Amino acid sequence: MRHHAEYVMGTVVSFDIRPGLASPAAVDAALASACAVLHEVDDMFSTWKPDSQLSQLRRGELRVDEVSVEVDEVIDRCVYALRASGGWFDPWSIAGGFDPTGLVKGWAADRALVELRCAGIDAAMINAGGDIATFGTPTPGKTWRIGVRDPLDASTLRVVAEIDGAIATSGAYERGEHVRNPRTGEAARELTSATVTGPELALADALATGLFAAGAAGLQHIDAIVGYEAFIIDADGVGHATSGFPTAPDVPDLAPA
Repeated sequence: MRHHAEYVMGTVVSFDIRPGLASPAAVDAALASACAVLHEVDDMFSTWKPDSQLSQLRRGELRVDEVSVEVDEVIDRCVYALRASGGWFDPWSIAGGFDPTGLVKGWAADRALVELRCAGIDAAMINAGGDIATFGTPTPGKTWRIGVRDPLDASTLRVVAEIDGAIATSGAYERGEHVRNPRTGEAARELTSATVTGPELALADALATGLFAAGAAGLQHIDAIVGYEAFIIDADGVGHATSGFPTAPDVPDLAPA
């Protein structure tokens, strides 16, 4: 087992690697490549770095048809997430111009995970500031179990999900009123937490942001996307989930969505 923490994209990204038959040298090389991917994405998309492509794009110094293949891919992913979320994830509604932060951290983790998988590593988990991407199984016959904490009591887990892929949570407890309703510009307050599971962290991350903005009505959009499920906690502390949410056994009952 190998653990590593990397500070990048304004947060700590942690790695939990189960090498299997991969040699220590192969693991070291794959981890270095994965971290390099994260820093490259940060250099392209940071809103705090004036020379990033995103900053240049937002200032109008770079046209959409002049951006790199990577930036173009993220724009396409954002268009898809905008439509899939019913318009509730809208990186074009943010003051200052296009800001894909709600998707790009997950996209970066997905890309970093590919570096580990291609090295022949058996299983790995990347935790990018609380949003998690995985492949393989932590031990034979077991799935990754990820807890979602209660936004009103950080010492308590409200739900534990068994995942084969990714899980992302958007909540008022993370950075205060960081998610805004793209239609009104006001802080989203109907929910205290929104969690989405699915095959890819990029989309799960974006959908969790959109779901938090939409409120309980946003569950219908998650239900319509194959492979993705959601769990929310409303302002009264009541939990609701889509019918296929991968709840692990021995957790509290959930109210139906």
